Amino acid sequence: MQRRKFIQLSSALAGLSLLAPACTRKRRQRVPGEILGASASVGHLLRDGHFGPPVSMSTKDVVIVGGGISGLSAGRWLHRNGITDIQILDLEKQVGGNAACGRNAVSAYPWGAHYVPIPNNELTDYLQFMEEAGVITGWNGQGLPVYNEYYLCFDPQERLYINGRWQDGLVPGPGLPAADAAEIKRFLQQMEEFRQARGADGRYAFAIPVDNSSKDPAYTRFDDTTMQAWLQHNNYRSPYLYWYVNYCTRDDFGTRADTISAWTGIHYFAARKGAGANARHYDTLTWPQGNGWLVDQLSAPLKETLLPGSLAIKCIPGPDATEVHYYDTGSRQIRAVRARQVILAVPQFVADRLLPVSPERARTVSENMHYTPWMVANLTVGELEERSGAPPSWDNVLFDSESLGYVEATHQQVQQLKEKRVLTWYWPLTNEDPSAARKKAFQRSHAEWVGLIFDDLRRVHPDIEEMTERIDIMVWGHAMAQPRPGWIHSGIRQSLQQSFNDRIHYAHTDLAGISIFEEGFYQGIGAAKKVLEKYRP
Repeated sequence: MQRRKFIQLSSALAGLSLLAPACTRKRRQRVPGEILGASASVGHLLRDGHFGPPVSMSTKDVVIVGGGISGLSAGRWLHRNGITDIQILDLEKQVGGNAACGRNAVSAYPWGAHYVPIPNNELTDYLQFMEEAGVITGWNGQGLPVYNEYYLCFDPQERLYINGRWQDGLVPGPGLPAADAAEIKRFLQQMEEFRQARGADGRYAFAIPVDNSSKDPAYTRFDDTTMQAWLQHNNYRSPYLYWYVNYCTRDDFGTRADTISAWTGIHYFAARKGAGANARHYDTLTWPQGNGWLVDQLSAPLKETLLPGSLAIKCIPGPDATEVHYYDTGSRQIRAVRARQVILAVPQFVADRLLPVSPERARTVSENMHYTPWMVANLTVGELEERSGAPPSWDNVLFDSESLGYVEATHQQVQQLKEKRVLTWYWPLTNEDPSAARKKAFQRSHAEWVGLIFDDLRRVHPDIEEMTERIDIMVWGHAMAQPRPGWIHSGIRQSLQQSFNDRIHYAHTDLAGISIFEEGFYQGIGAAKKVLEKYRP
């Protein structure tokens, strides 16, 4: 007998009314919590403010603007290659970007990305980092990595609420009409064929990083249309399949299937090819704080170089060096650092405000780059009432919901008999134009967000309001760039990757085309290698 059922039965026998109808339950009037959000108000100073001269000037060999995965990866690579006179500027109080995390008395939890899939085996630099971090504990006789069992996602991993009950796994299955089930099977078989496919140039058709993918037109042509149009062209009609594909593209790329490039949509299913001694390509690595754990590993050797609370406001290129002016949010003063080399590990619309870029580049960024806003909430809850079907899992998704459901941050705790849990609930705001959605997101009150969360979760947890102790909310105004048709293979993205001059280089996942950990990791390495090529002691 499950613990909850035992408690309910015991309480009923004692004459208590734990099983009373929902309408008689006492509703919470106000749930404590706060809206955190990235430092948008300070960031807007870059767009709106006029700044005076700096009050101080320091010198560094390299300045990195942005402490997300790309910036930290660049700093790590430089540090490993002997360049340690580095300064990393970041607006936020903690580095990590979309991989930031938080903590309360119950658990650590993610504020953004919450897992990484098993790495592809040809990504040697990434695998080396994973080994240094203790994620890989060794190698077997066949040369396959052995993954730390504490970091592989514990079972049960995923469930989907559909047709009034929880099913195991996220692909709609039990109870589907035969025609829909057949379509889903055909689709998954086609994705497996794409996973193994190679172009005429010998490269995988869909690889990580995306720039390693085949340039064979037989595959790159999928970048010319949307994923939904591709499904229709290939005679896929099932609404269950449409929901599943749309869920996947919104989950990884913050973009709906009717907006995203078909090449990118297929990449979601076909790019993962990793294998471990104790893991398969579809397995995941996760931690209570999500990818915040990986941020800690990347930033560990860089502690002395990090300067949080620093908003870069201007880069002034000179004949021998670049001045980087920044706003110190602690002292509220303008400071400057003079560097031989600079890496701009920030979104392109931010980078363009720091530099005297050409009107053509500014127009290209403005017309082609669209950033999805997200809302992420962390709920501290007691033991929740459950619907029938599959048991509570790490990832819990609701069919036909605008949210992506929730992951349980406490799932990876070894001690599973816990009275309280932390649920991380995700909602990419993809139902309207990103700028309109962004404006509405920043205008919503905490109470309004809480109402939306409860409306979504009430159908699977009827007692969610009574059992929720606190909800903290993060609003990401520009969480990730949307890979719309043409963005991956048209050449526009590649042109924007070119350095501003011999001393200023770009690194960000929006230049990769998709916002995943590996892309940020390798964007950073690529920029660091450019620094090493140009660096002169």
